[in-house]
Amino acid sequence: MVLRVISEPKDKAKGEFDMPSALDLRIDAVTAAMTAEGGPAALTTYRKYGRDLPMIAGAPATLPAYFDQFCAAYAEREFIVAGEERLTFAQVHAASRQVAQALVSGWGVQKGDRVGIAMRNAPGWIVLYMGILMAGGCATLLNGWWQGHELAAGIETVEAKLIFADPQRAARIAESGQDSTARIVTLDISLPLAEAIAPVLAAGGPDAALPDLTGDDLATILFTSGSTGLAKGAVSNHRQVVQGTYSYIVQTMMMLQIAMQEGMVGANPPLPCMLFSVPLFHVTGEVPMMLVSFAIGRKLVMMPKWDVVEAMRLIEKEKITSFTGVPLMSFELVSHPDRHKYDLSTLQGLLGGGAPRPVEHVKRIMEEMPSAPPGLGYGLTETNGVGAGNFMSNYLEKPNSTGRASAPLVEIAILDDAGQPVPQGERGEICIRTVAVFNGYWNNPEASAACMTEDGFFRTGDIGYLDADNYVFIVDRKKDIIIRGGENISCQEVEAALYEHSAVAEACVFGLPDERFGELVGAVVSLHPGQSVDPAELIAFTKPRLPVFAPPHRVWIAQGALPRLGTEKIDKVGLRKLYQAEYAKETGAAA
Repeated sequence: MVLRVISEPKDKAKGEFDMPSALDLRIDAVTAAMTAEGGPAALTTYRKYGRDLPMIAGAPATLPAYFDQFCAAYAEREFIVAGEERLTFAQVHAASRQVAQALVSGWGVQKGDRVGIAMRNAPGWIVLYMGILMAGGCATLLNGWWQGHELAAGIETVEAKLIFADPQRAARIAESGQDSTARIVTLDISLPLAEAIAPVLAAGGPDAALPDLTGDDLATILFTSGSTGLAKGAVSNHRQVVQGTYSYIVQTMMMLQIAMQEGMVGANPPLPCMLFSVPLFHVTGEVPMMLVSFAIGRKLVMMPKWDVVEAMRLIEKEKITSFTGVPLMSFELVSHPDRHKYDLSTLQGLLGGGAPRPVEHVKRIMEEMPSAPPGLGYGLTETNGVGAGNFMSNYLEKPNSTGRASAPLVEIAILDDAGQPVPQGERGEICIRTVAVFNGYWNNPEASAACMTEDGFFRTGDIGYLDADNYVFIVDRKKDIIIRGGENISCQEVEAALYEHSAVAEACVFGLPDERFGELVGAVVSLHPGQSVDPAELIAFTKPRLPVFAPPHRVWIAQGALPRLGTEKIDKVGLRKLYQAEYAKETGAAA
């Protein structure tokens, strides 16, 4: 293996290493050994975009094959804990196969049919996901936080055939008043698994033959909202989802091996167990949390709603080893005054995504819980969650960075608008190339073409740079979106909701910095002459018109028209700077 030696002088103030860190060298060495011929994650290639992309050779070709392999390997091990219900891998797999056979024989699901899930996290969600894929369907993961009209629009966008919804989501769809060509089936997932899926099984028999699938068959559609606010269905095939999952598996195996070498875990580490509080319809919940758990035999302890005291209780009771959530959640664990009343010693890592961690939080977590170091991941729905990661001592050295490209499958480049690389250290658009990148947006060839370069890089819409050690730093956003706790919020969509109010003449929406969620929604509006309205009234007005995470957190009423640029566009940059500073004064936060 050739090690990269950096000779340029480094700026310690920017957190730059004098050379690749000792941990980076070990990561590179362990990863190289794992992916070499004969290694547990040996590489092959997949030809696309006129080049050979690295791919894990031993990965199953499809998700059903992946489920079969690992549910058999860990058959009697506990897989899902939800309240009082405890299910093994074998039980979950058997239930999923029953669902798949019923979908084929009783519900008429054929290969490629879009079958949606619109429900909160529950064992039934996972079983339906697996069953849809085993039946050859395309698992369509509807955002459970959407309002009814958004759910209906997502269903129509991808021409879904069948939707399984919990009572809350089903009611929202019905209340939207929008006709749907999809059949909506309501399932009470608060019941034990067998009762929850009984209506699905009642329609079909156990003897249906399941289809043969390949890596090229459609697997999933997840929804992502860009600057226009129109939800786009991001389509991935089985190869892309499986390889994205294996990218995380390699990272997990590599970090475990290093932790064992460092004595952070013993030769016989405890069985992996994850506290699960991220929505399954998110790519983070789907791929690195749920799907990776099959391969490593990890137990998932479901937590319907975040509560730090309940989290500590579950960590102690279930011997949780890992936790992933919005970064401030892990900080709440560390800083809670009752933390020492609970045994949290089984924790081995506190991972985060969807928002940056304040530097002081990184240091505090490392000091308070050295056996459970923090980590940060960066990926997108369109990349099946893979991108970059920053771990352990490297995270402490470069806490403002989202880390290096995830070896061995991911390549990150900083490109200009023409798709050409910019000089090292200069800003451009962060772009990701990997075999795990999605196929495109459902029935939207223009958006699909716009987000990809000819040589296979996905344009993330994030502006950043690579330092001399090839660490990614995100500095701005190209798209007009706000990212609140991992949820993309279209500024245009929030502005459109404000404009529906009869008193609003002009609206400008932007992000406000927030420690917990990364960003919150801020807005400034000007009113029509003679009109008056209270900011709280405007916020309340938008709530039924937007997803639950999207209404403004703070609204300012401007005196007179909003300032404009020479192009006659509202000066969003100037307004954002002005009101972020105003918000910082109000809250004591950093602008």
